[in-house]
Amino acid sequence: MGGRAVGVCAPVTLTRVITALSPAHLPELSPRRLPTTRGEFAVLDVPPRAGVTVRGTVLLLPGYTGSKEDFTLVLEPLAARGYRAVAVDGRGQHGSDGPADDESVYAQDELAKDVLAQARAFDAPVHLVGHSMGGQVARAAVLLDHTPFRSLTLVSSGAARVSASQEQRVTLLREALAVMSMEECWEAILAMGPPEEVGGPARGIGGPEQLQTRWLSTKPAQLLATGRQLCAEPDRVAELAAVPLPFHVLSGSHDDTWPVPGLDAMARRLEARRTVVDGAGHTPMTDRPTPTAQYLADFFDTVAVR
Repeated sequence: MGGRAVGVCAPVTLTRVITALSPAHLPELSPRRLPTTRGEFAVLDVPPRAGVTVRGTVLLLPGYTGSKEDFTLVLEPLAARGYRAVAVDGRGQHGSDGPADDESVYAQDELAKDVLAQARAFDAPVHLVGHSMGGQVARAAVLLDHTPFRSLTLVSSGAARVSASQEQRVTLLREALAVMSMEECWEAILAMGPPEEVGGPARGIGGPEQLQTRWLSTKPAQLLATGRQLCAEPDRVAELAAVPLPFHVLSGSHDDTWPVPGLDAMARRLEARRTVVDGAGHTPMTDRPTPTAQYLADFFDTVAVR
């Protein structure tokens, strides 16, 4: 499974302002609730297309300040390849409820147990995909119990804590959240410049109003707790490498949060499949959704025939 596959799509220029993918170009997906033993979670759930051989289920976890909508553009392509594609909001994240002030329920171990419960809500083991902070939660879930999973894909999610520049941005956001409301933070983020430079959401699905709604519906305690985790995550790659699952490390060709050479090194340590989506940044599923979905499904296909 080792090796590095590099996409050949033409590079794109990422706009350094608050950007959103036009609703006119988005598939119409309706959220639903996924009941589990640890409560209900908001999901986007796209079944395999009619007439396509059913090959499994994919559970996709979003990153810090993100939501299930970040995966919108890869869900239907995965369904076309025979995979039921389920993107989920974690506890306290956008459409999934959680306490606004109690950080203890957002400890990484608790979030990992949520993921285990989500995976067990399906009839068979699932392919687990985690983006950025969601990748670290996915890793924690697999380390608790790998049996509900068929594979693990880490998307733009590194071996340990985020880069120094990103840590500064996350710390700035956490300091603001400690003294300001979510509404005040949103206004401050917009006033300080491009949101991605100060820890806020920079690119997403829908218009600016949808991004604001997502921000305001996420619980501040969730952002405080997970932001702290991003700045303190230890290197657990050796533990993960001992787990008997197929691994995939996928990223864009440039990334400030976990630099690409570090992701390359992590993939080697895991003996993982390594995919680089040319022209994409930290969020390849929105930057380059078509090749990202293709590379994900190609990896899942190799697991399916093992």
